[in-house]
Amino acid sequence: MTEFNSSEAWWRTQRGAGPIIATAIHDGHTLRSEVAEAMALSEEGRLREEDPFTGQAVASNPTHVIGIRSRFEFDLNRGEENAVYRTPEHSWGLKVWHKEPADDLVERSLDIHRAFYRMMGSLLDDVARDHPRFVLLDVHSYNHRRDGPDGPPTSPEDAPEINIGTSSMPREFWAPVLEPVMEAMRNFDFNGRRLDVRENIAFQGKGALTKFVHDNYPETGCAIAIEFKKFYMDEWTGEPNKQDLGAMRGLIECAAAAAEKALK
Repeated sequence: MTEFNSSEAWWRTQRGAGPIIATAIHDGHTLRSEVAEAMALSEEGRLREEDPFTGQAVASNPTHVIGIRSRFEFDLNRGEENAVYRTPEHSWGLKVWHKEPADDLVERSLDIHRAFYRMMGSLLDDVARDHPRFVLLDVHSYNHRRDGPDGPPTSPEDAPEINIGTSSMPREFWAPVLEPVMEAMRNFDFNGRRLDVRENIAFQGKGALTKFVHDNYPETGCAIAIEFKKFYMDEWTGEPNKQDLGAMRGLIECAAAAAEKALK
């Protein structure tokens, strides 16, 4: 497990060829020192609501962005006004802080949040200069055993293994790209089985990153929110299934290939 203040990095980016960008902005777990000292939430509690191992899923894509800092320091998938979880109402009822964080601490966190979107704007502008259209695969994960390690999981009817979120997308315009990507994911051999891939069931893709893409690149950039149900790990202990991690990377590679083909 990474120590709280072992890294000063905010995120890791790699720029490569092609019109596909893959992101895992909630993969991060580290905190800067002043945030760690002010935080009441345990490391285990943070990890449960983060998206561990999603960074591994996107790392083989030539252009990718992987979050290093925990979403409990600043949430890159929320707008600036909600990016720091000041109260339990903002954070699934969890008590994040010993006391409400000081305004200057929050402002320093928001400075990094602003820097991320400046960086993303520059990256996407650069990709758009090279390609008439691009696709951003925004990879996350979600819990489905909220009643405890021995409690019943969320009904599969309400919790697909892969939830595709498209709320902010001009759906009709991007259907010729989105639908082949979803079909490729459904047909992917995931360790000998096919996954349940559905659209807007557990989540609707209302995050800030996909909205940023669709607001700023409405007919140039297609952002697809991909939520893995945490079937690939024990969400209470944090232990992954290593075979599933390899298959997750293969699935994102398959989705990226389908997206690039559809763009052509």
